[in-house]
Amino acid sequence: MKVGILAGTAYSGIELMRILNRHPEAEIVSVTGRSSAGKRLNEVFPHLSPIDLTITEELEGSIDVVFSALPHAASAERLGPLVESGVKAVDISADFRLKDPEEYQQWYGVTHPYPQYLEEAAYGLPELGRDSISSARLVGNPGCYPTASILGLAPAVKTGIVELDIIVDAKSGVSGAGQKTTRDYMYSEVNENLKAYGLEGHRHMPEITQELGALAGPDQKVRMTFVPHLVPMTRGILATCYATLKEDVVGSGEAAASAVREVYQDFYRDESFVEVTDSPPMTKQTLGNNRCLVHPVVDPRTNRLIVISCIDNLVKGAAGQAVQNMNLMFGLPEDEGLKELALYP
Repeated sequence: MKVGILAGTAYSGIELMRILNRHPEAEIVSVTGRSSAGKRLNEVFPHLSPIDLTITEELEGSIDVVFSALPHAASAERLGPLVESGVKAVDISADFRLKDPEEYQQWYGVTHPYPQYLEEAAYGLPELGRDSISSARLVGNPGCYPTASILGLAPAVKTGIVELDIIVDAKSGVSGAGQKTTRDYMYSEVNENLKAYGLEGHRHMPEITQELGALAGPDQKVRMTFVPHLVPMTRGILATCYATLKEDVVGSGEAAASAVREVYQDFYRDESFVEVTDSPPMTKQTLGNNRCLVHPVVDPRTNRLIVISCIDNLVKGAAGQAVQNMNLMFGLPEDEGLKELALYP
């Protein structure tokens, strides 16, 4: 299949090219970029030298599927006409994640350019929406924080073993912010530093709430406290999720711990990219690959579920998951092009 990438010079676009270059069924035929238009790809990114393309302002040639790494609003504006023309699309921005156009406007500060596609777009978390993704022509790729958080909490919420007053404390590497050049992301500001942000409400929170609410059921309401943090590393997300267990469902102490473990292992038993680990995972264990490592434990003093969920924000949190969605959309093996192990150390 012929692939086009909008904003291929963004971090997620660069990672897409690295992954798709080894995909046996994909051929990258067009890559756009604003400031680098007219330059050879290997001139801007020498590590991508096997991909013999010139960066252009607009997509060129015949394309079967397009990925967009453009910012929100700009992404929908470019994808809308392409979807109308019959090109399948995976949007890595936030434009097709939320189903409610008013909620989108509230969190992103703009009117959605193509609100008619919000209900149609499949939410691209394959472990929870494989059937809808497989039949979709437009997929909204989940955010990086939501991917880690939702996968960490989905088994507990779906099976009804926890109260729906949930806390997520999440840490992200600096690449999660994209190629920003503001002072907050300078080396001297980030190095040897750790800070919380988005305390007044982060844009990923309604996405997490939307998807967990769908798992909980129509009569259930999820209360979410979500606090993201910026940590001095390039890649990786580690989310620590907290929820109170229902004693009348799973009991307490060792019985609860055993029941929770069984719930998580059953839920992810047949998944290629989610592993329930025996010990708390580290971000380096997911560096460069498409896996999500999940570790559920029970605090016996409070009977509270604690789940550690770990991903590479540029792979399972962006480009890798986008390729996983593409594979489903075209009836390919879900792990095609995504079988790489993590880089270590």
